[in-house]
Amino acid sequence: MKTIQILLLLIFLIGSARAQELNCQVTINSDQLFAQQKTDFSYVNQLKGIITEFMNNRRWSNDQFTVTERINCSININLLKSLTQGAFEATAQIIVSRPVYGTNYETTTFSYVDRAFNFVYLPTTPVYFRENQFSDDLTSLLAFYANVILAMDYDTFSKQGGNPFIQRAYSITNLAQQGSPNGAWQTGGDRRNRYWLIENLQNQQLIPFRDGIYNYHRQGLDVFAANPVQVRKQMLTLLTTIRTIGLQLPNSVLLSSFFDAKSQEIYNILYEGTPTERKQAFDLLSFLDPSKTENYRKLIQ
Repeated sequence: MKTIQILLLLIFLIGSARAQELNCQVTINSDQLFAQQKTDFSYVNQLKGIITEFMNNRRWSNDQFTVTERINCSININLLKSLTQGAFEATAQIIVSRPVYGTNYETTTFSYVDRAFNFVYLPTTPVYFRENQFSDDLTSLLAFYANVILAMDYDTFSKQGGNPFIQRAYSITNLAQQGSPNGAWQTGGDRRNRYWLIENLQNQQLIPFRDGIYNYHRQGLDVFAANPVQVRKQMLTLLTTIRTIGLQLPNSVLLSSFFDAKSQEIYNILYEGTPTERKQAFDLLSFLDPSKTENYRKLIQ
C-alpha cells in the first residue's frame, strides 16, 4: 500500500511540475468608467478572474514548461466608457519580461499600449475561443496577445523562434477583420494599432531587427555578468540596425515599442561604456527615440 501511495505522489509531483506557458498578471482599472457613468458595472469585477484564467490555464503551444519557466507578462486594462450595456471602450498595456541568465535581473522584452482594446462582455457571455472562427473581440484580443507574448519571448531565445506564434496571431487578425467592428484589426487609421503590430512582426524588412533582438538578449544580456563589454557591443549593433530599418520604415510600431520597453535599460548599460561608445549611443538614440533626447544627453555630459 505504501508503495502505491509513493507512486501516486510521484505521478502527482511530476504532473504538477508541468505548467502552461504564461504567468500573466491582470489588472482592470474601472475608475474612469464608474466616475462618468452611474450604471451598475459591478459585474466587471468578474473580468479579472476570467481573463487571468483564460491566459494562464490554456495551452498555447506544444512545448513543455515547468512552473519556473513560465513567461512573466501582464495585461493592464483601463475601462474608459460603456456606450451600451456590456460594450466597453478600453485601452490595455501588454508587458512581457524574462530573467537574464546568471543574474537576479528581469528585463522587459516587450511593452505595447493597445488604444482600442474594445470588447463586449456580460455575465452571461461565454468566454470561449475558437481557433479557426471569430467568436467575439474579447477572446480574439486575448488569444492575439497570448501569441504575441509567446512570439516576443521565443525571439529572445532563438533567431525568429516566435514565427509559429506570429502566424497564429496573424490568422486571428484575419478572422477578426471579417467579424469584428473594431477598426484596430484593420489596415486603416492608427499606424500603431494591432494590425500594424502583427504586420511589422511578419515584415521581411524587420527580420534583421528580430535577429538583433536575439543577439541582444542571448549574446548580450545573458552574458552580462561575464562580459559587459559584449553587452554594449550588441546594444550598439542593434541600434545601428534599427537606424537602417527606421529609414526604410519610419514610424514602425514594432520599433517604437522596443524603445518603450528598453530605453532606460539601454541608457543604464551604455552609461558605463567608453566615451566613444557613449557618443555613438547618444547619436543613435537621440535620432531613433527623440522624445527622450534630454535623458540620453547625460551620456555625453
